[in-house]
Amino acid sequence: MCGIVGVLGNHEAAPLLVEALKRLEYRGYDSAGIATVNKGRLDRRRAVGKLVNLSDLLVHEPLAGKAGIGHTRWATHGAATTSNAHPHRAGPVAVVHNGIIENFRDLREELTAAGLQFESQTDTETVAQLCRHFIDQGATPSEAARQTLKRLDGAFALCFLFDGEDDLMIAARRGSPLAIGHGKGEMFVGSDAIALAPMTDRITYLEEGDWAIITRAGAQIFDASDRMANRPQTRIQLDATRIEKAGYKHFMAKEIAEQPVVLADALKHYVQGGVQGGLRLPAEVDFSAVERLTLVACGTASYACHVARHWFEQLAGIPTEIDIASEFRYREPPLSDRGWAVFVSQSGETADTLAALRYARDRVAKTLAVVNVPTSSIARESDLALPILAGVEVGVASTKAFTCQLMILALLALKAGQDKGRLDAATLQARLDDLATLPGLMNHAMALSDDVAAIAEELAEAQDVLFLGRGALYPMALEGALKLKEISYIHAEGYASGELKHGPIALIDARVPVVVLAPRDHLFEKTVSNMQEVMARHGKVLLISDARGVAEAGKGTWKTLTLPEVSPIFAPILYALPVQLLAYHTAIAKGTDVDQPRNLAKSVTVE
Repeated sequence: MCGIVGVLGNHEAAPLLVEALKRLEYRGYDSAGIATVNKGRLDRRRAVGKLVNLSDLLVHEPLAGKAGIGHTRWATHGAATTSNAHPHRAGPVAVVHNGIIENFRDLREELTAAGLQFESQTDTETVAQLCRHFIDQGATPSEAARQTLKRLDGAFALCFLFDGEDDLMIAARRGSPLAIGHGKGEMFVGSDAIALAPMTDRITYLEEGDWAIITRAGAQIFDASDRMANRPQTRIQLDATRIEKAGYKHFMAKEIAEQPVVLADALKHYVQGGVQGGLRLPAEVDFSAVERLTLVACGTASYACHVARHWFEQLAGIPTEIDIASEFRYREPPLSDRGWAVFVSQSGETADTLAALRYARDRVAKTLAVVNVPTSSIARESDLALPILAGVEVGVASTKAFTCQLMILALLALKAGQDKGRLDAATLQARLDDLATLPGLMNHAMALSDDVAAIAEELAEAQDVLFLGRGALYPMALEGALKLKEISYIHAEGYASGELKHGPIALIDARVPVVVLAPRDHLFEKTVSNMQEVMARHGKVLLISDARGVAEAGKGTWKTLTLPEVSPIFAPILYALPVQLLAYHTAIAKGTDVDQPRNLAKSVTVE
């Protein structure tokens, strides 16, 4: 969510901080700021809105200094105002923070009673004021930061900078991710490796409860018990952190177009010797003794799990449950030591999903992570992590990461079917062949973009849109509705087609477009029957099907989109593309911010 960066460098820090913050824009934010120490003097600049506003401010009010911290804030406690923007300062202390300090009200009352005055509504200012309080009592900056951390409840990634200290930062991590970058006589701090990639390729990831004293000479890392901790350095692949639009108008457009390539790459990685070979998954992926699966995720990743439930149950016969990560541990679900729990997250840092993993890991036989960032917290804390190999995804609305999640989950379901003896070699090969056709089919489907753009011009006038699907296409209806809501701000809902007459049909009139996802499969006639109910009530139907489906049911519809024919079991992967394009072009028609929609963050690292 919020983005943190820190620099102890050999060059002016402000330009480096702003550039690093630009690389964190994809997380979502509504204000930004930096603080530096110059000739022993701490100063800061903050601005509401996009980073260009901060850049403009720095032109007129520059900040010198080779030590600094920066932040992009997504508002939680307190509105998006300059006074609530980070860095927060209290006397000699400046702090940037990602997370939520749960006991900040109690601390604020305590500090107010001690005579300290607050200028913001945020929980973060409490951290700065508490650290100042300890310094006022005679503690050194490092000791004051350590004492401060002991008093905090909640989740946080923190970076402290101090007046009079141009060779010192304190970084700490509990719940929210934070990494330290190592340079030549320079040190850096960032929310993720993407922020630090232009400055260094050597990264140390802080583990849960760690805090670090950082100088240009290096970092001393301590664990939650204040014992020295030896955390390894990791070399990151700089190509994997490149953020550029490559000629596209938006990152989302680029990432939609990349899907054929990244899906093919994922298949190449996980299928031995190409599609004519067998599955190449780690030896620990053995479903033979698994009696039950629990799939846990948030948002779009949750819809990938809903599709995967169909695959695990149909291909492997394994009972499969789906849980929304934000609700999972609060209902204290009974888990089996003969079951596995699978956690799906693009960033691998989703706070609710990480908390669900920690709840489940001692209650199940194995935890498995399906993530896009193999160095993430969820990946590191799971028994086994499978990277989806989508590459950096910048657009807030997930596209290529979603279809890559589906691809890896499909391969896991095939492995489960093989391990359970329900798929013989010939059938497994046939299913792998089906998956191998998907990148090519995706390429063909991309040709629909202009047709979708024309439809979107009219769809942009709607106030409400319904999406319908049956079977494994029902989760795609949910996903299509979510995409449209996320970036066009049109109210949309997804329903199982058969549920239409149990309530939602009351919404149907000539002003409500209904998007029907209906490949010509064994459920097609039932879906068409529901579609006819819409048309009988003057509803505007957009039918998305293959050529046979459009020929049989397209008459009388408002619009049609014709996709290539695809194996019915893996149709959801292909049908993700038109609903992504529909949301994208509708947002373009409405003039909304496609890559950074209002109120949303790419990586939700707080509850």
